[in-house]
Formats: sequence, structure tokens, C-alpha cells
Amino acid sequence: IAATQPSTNWHLKENAREHHTSKFSSEELIVRRGQAFTITFNGTERPEQNLIFITETGPKPSKATKTLATFDISSTVSKEGWSAVLQSSSSSSVSISISSPQNAVIGRYRLSVQSGTSSPATLGTFVLLFNPWSSGDDVFMPNNAECEEYVLEEFGIIFAGNKNHINSFGWNFGQFQGDILSICLSILDRSLYYRQDPVTDVSHRHDPRYLGRVLSAMVNANDDQGVVLGNWSGKYEGGKNPTSWTGSGEILQSWKKSGFKPVKYGQCWVFAAVLTTVLRCLGIPTRTITNFSSAHDADGNLRVDEYYDADGNHLERGADSVWNFHVWNESWFTRNDLGPSYSGWQILDATPQEESGGIYQCGPASRHAIKEGEVDLDYDGPFVFAEVNADCMYWNYDSATGKKTLIFSKSTEIGDSISTKAVGRDDRVDVTRDYKYEEGSAKERDIFKKARKKLGLEDKFDPTAPKLKEIEQKPDISGKFKVAGSLEVGKDLNLLLVLENLQSDAKTVNVNMTAWSTLYTRRRVNQIWKDSISVTLAPKEEKQFPIKIKYPEYQQQLTTDKTIQVTALCHVEDGIQVLVKRNITLDNPGIDIQVLGEAKVNKEVVVEVAFTNPIDTEVKDCVLQVEGSDLLQGVLELSIPPLKASEKSSTKFKLIPSEAGPKHLLVNFSCDKFPDIKTFKMVNVIN
Repeated sequence: IAATQPSTNWHLKENAREHHTSKFSSEELIVRRGQAFTITFNGTERPEQNLIFITETGPKPSKATKTLATFDISSTVSKEGWSAVLQSSSSSSVSISISSPQNAVIGRYRLSVQSGTSSPATLGTFVLLFNPWSSGDDVFMPNNAECEEYVLEEFGIIFAGNKNHINSFGWNFGQFQGDILSICLSILDRSLYYRQDPVTDVSHRHDPRYLGRVLSAMVNANDDQGVVLGNWSGKYEGGKNPTSWTGSGEILQSWKKSGFKPVKYGQCWVFAAVLTTVLRCLGIPTRTITNFSSAHDADGNLRVDEYYDADGNHLERGADSVWNFHVWNESWFTRNDLGPSYSGWQILDATPQEESGGIYQCGPASRHAIKEGEVDLDYDGPFVFAEVNADCMYWNYDSATGKKTLIFSKSTEIGDSISTKAVGRDDRVDVTRDYKYEEGSAKERDIFKKARKKLGLEDKFDPTAPKLKEIEQKPDISGKFKVAGSLEVGKDLNLLLVLENLQSDAKTVNVNMTAWSTLYTRRRVNQIWKDSISVTLAPKEEKQFPIKIKYPEYQQQLTTDKTIQVTALCHVEDGIQVLVKRNITLDNPGIDIQVLGEAKVNKEVVVEVAFTNPIDTEVKDCVLQVEGSDLLQGVLELSIPPLKASEKSSTKFKLIPSEAGPKHLLVNFSCDKFPDIKTFKMVNVIN
């Protein structure tokens, strides 16, 4: 056998069909663990005589670390280890069915065969992945439609905006495109865990819990020169604005092409989307989750403190913050370390917010444990629990004296409309109830107390806790901002400040109002507007005060997140202050996609994208960016001439679809006045 190198038929098509790996475009065999695959090879004399197979993975394969296996031909599949069963043989070739154990290490393997006393001959390499279709796998997902969505679907919808105004955009995960699988495997080989101890790291790669944690660290660039560099400054020179990406493929390819230098720049949804691509690629069912009014509790006291000055300006004080939304991941696997009730969806977060175990990684935290307040269970329970449950304290801070006064506290502010894409449909599903009991219910408060107790927070004297009389003092007035009219970039912003006197005597109120452009993390960037009014409210009277912020006033100041925070700090004579605030997300104007004719495999089809300039000035630097798995290779970029006021542009380009079925085309249109207008269209490709 050593004399002639055997030639191997990997039966790529048949094996891929059996193993749900047909979507990979690879010349290499890609199979899932715990399931048999068939190969045929020749060049062996009397083949079924004492053949021994060798599979090995990692830098120093050994039986002790389960990265090396030797096995001969048996009549049945082994329950425990690797096994080979003879399918058929002739004088020149032999067909073998090889099975891997259900808890095998995943990754790229070398397969060799040895006959008698001769030295082993290499048959080639193959890649082994997790198997959510196999009931013995840690990632087993019994519902087939969920496997299709959370492992095989390359298109996703990410929810954003704010809790009063949820919007969404498409994303091309593209986990089966080109060499994404090889890039995902190289991410594992560049982690700190691998660099410190490659042998142990590879031996842990059978465990989705371990890989989820490692990848949550590797998708961000902190600590380890990982994939994406975060930037929340509002200035994105030297890289791409986080809102401009439309898929993970371009990011992962750039990381590889640059010699593994972090890709600039990402924010939460970019980290979550890239992690979804990597985990789905490896076979772990994964989805993105958006949490609205998401707390970043930096000091671990399950409380978020926000500070305002006398003019109502939101101050950058303390490390706590509340984001309009935050996107993380859920992956599906068992928690043998915690017990059966904690299995199922596990929270992973690749956005670098706080260190865990000395590096920026987060999770897996069992979603069930979070709902039940079991914050002491691995991993990062307190941080995740706070993201959806923290209490909010609003303070007035006087920088001259350093004195802070509690304005009010709220326990129902955080963790709203927690959202994910529906299975098999382009709709939003609300999963808030899977994270917590009904807001304001006794059960929800009990769980909050339980979590505080587990963290040792319940009995400690809290020097910042306001004295009871301050809390008991009820405000004399209430206030809110109402939106009057549309919330669109390019149009004036019309709001109403509604103030109501709750008392039976008249009240005089001095109101200081400000509007700032912010990032989606509510970080202030530019002041847009300020005003102050003095009003007298008759007993029980409600008054409305119209506010108009004109487009030219905010146009230069707006960030690409298109978010504005409006606050009114109401100083009531002889009463306590009342803070009224609202976070507003503006919508972009629309773009329209038309597919002109039928989309057929390997046939050209023309697509038309139309945009009308809605404002009365010219827009320039117009660029159209298009991508879509199985519709076109990579990302298409087209420059568009400037558009005069109210002018309509129409751009045509060709697609050549490579695979039949429902595919999604993603379009991103940018110009100097409207960055990153996104839309997507489902294209049904026929054979």
C-alpha cells in the first residue's frame, strides 16, 4: 500500500446531502459528527484484510486528548469511538462507511489508512462539524424548521431603533460562501486559548459551550487581534462606518486578506452578526437578539445611574449607560455543567463591554438561569441579568458643588421588546417573556431581589441610596414628549411637551429643554437645540407646548445612527424636579428594488434600484452597495451621479443566481445627506 498512493473518492455530493452540508461550495468533504459518511479508495491489495484507519486533528494528535483515533473494520458502528464498516470491495477498490463519535472534536482532520505492516498512506483531509440533526449531539435541535433557520439560513433580520419605534434591516450571514469555513477554523487557531496551550484548546473543541465562549472573545479585536474593532466615537476615519456593512462575508474576508488585522469598524450588531455567521458555519444553531433600553451595568450593582445638569443636559458621568438597543446572540446547546433545566438557548455577547476572566468575552449564560435570577451560574450572569433587568436612577448633578440629588428611580425601564427574527418568515418575534417575568409583577420583583441577594447586594449599606423621605416625596407635575408628525431624516421634527399639574393648587414651572444628536448608545455627540420656558399650570391642568426642530438645524449635527435625545428638566417652585426625556430615532427615506423578469439559475436577470431625493438641496457622493448569497459573488459597488432636489435616480445591474430557492438581495444606498439607507428583497430563483 505504501508503494502506490491511494486515490480517494469522497462521494462529496451524496455525503453532503446526507449531512446537510450541500450549501458549502467546497472540494473538501464536510460532514457532521455522530453520523456515517462513505468513501471509496483504491490502491490496496486484498483491501479488507487488516486495514487500519487513522483520523487526527490539531498540532499534536493523541488518543488521550481524543484528537487521534485508530480503528479497523468492524461489522457495526461503535457507540463510543470512531468506526469503519465495509460497504463493498473489489479487486481494486474498497468502499467504507466511517462514523465519528457524537462528541468528537470538530475541525479539519487528516485521514490515513494502513494495511498490514506497511506505513500509513494519506487518503486526504475532511472537516467535521457539529450535528444539530443528531439526537446525541450537544447541539441537537429536535425541530427541523428551527435547524433550517438557525443553521442553514444565510439571511437574517436585525432589529434596531428604539422601544417606541422598532425598525429593522437585513443581513447576509453568508456562512456557506467561498472560504468562510476555513476562515472560521483559522479564527479558532488564533485565539488566546490556542496560543497559550494548543493541545488543550483543540481537545476542548467538542464542547459548544467552550467554543461559544472562545468565539465571543475572538469576534472582537480586544485582547487577541480578533476580527472586528469596535468604535463608538461617532468618527470612523480609517475604516468603514459600522452602519454601512450589509453582511459578514466582506468582514471575514478582509480580516483574512489583511493578514488577520482587525477590521474597522463594528458596533454591537456587527459583532453579533459575525458571531452568528461563525457559529452557524460550525453547526451550532444561533440567532441574533435585540434588547431595547439595554443596560450596561459597569459596577455590578444591578443599577444604572444617569446624571443630568440643571439645564437638562445628559452628563457623561460614571461608567453605567443605557443603550437604545443592544444586539447579542443566543446559541442552542445542552449545559451538562448546570443540569437539564438550563439547557436550550444560551446567551453569548461578542461586543466588548466588560472583561470576564480578564478578557472581553461574555457567556454562555443560560437564558433560563437569567429568567430565574440564578446569576451565580456560569457564565457572566450578573452582567446579562442587568442588561434586561437593572433599575434606573436619575440624578441631578451640580458640578460646582459635586452634590447629586435623586430626581427619580424606575424599575420598569430596562429590557423592552426583546426581539428576534421568526423561523421561516421575515417577521419579528418578541421573546421578552423568555428573559423575565411580567414587568412590575410580584414574581419579577422577587426574582430581582433573589439576584441581588445572590450578589450580596441586599444588606449592604448603600451610601448613594436616597433617604426615604426623598423617595416618598411625590412629584407635583408629570410630563411627556409626544411625537407630532413623521420622524424622517430630511423633514422638520415636530414634538409636543405635555405637562400636567397633579395637584389641586396652581404650580409655576421653569423648564430647561435641550436636544442632542446621539449614538444608539445614547452617547451625546452634538447639541442641536436648546430653549427654556416658564409656565403656570392651574390646578389639575394639562398644557401642551409645541416644539419644532427644523431639518437645517439638525442636519449637520445628526450621527449616522439618526438618533436624537430630547430632555426637559422641570424645576417646580417649592417642589421636586421632574425629568422628561425621549429618545427619537429618525427613519431614512425609502429605496425601491424591482427584479425585471424571472430569476433563473445561471441566467442573467436585471435588477433596478430607484431612489428619489426628498429634500430641496442636491445630494452627492452617492454609492449603491449590493450583496446576496447565491445571487452574486461578494459585494457590488456602484457610483451614482449627484441628484438635484426631488430628482429620481434609477440604477440597473445584472445578477446571475447560482442556486434555486428563496434568496435575499440586500441593498445599501449612501450619499452625503443620507448615509446607509438599507432595504432587502426576496428573490425566488427557479431552475
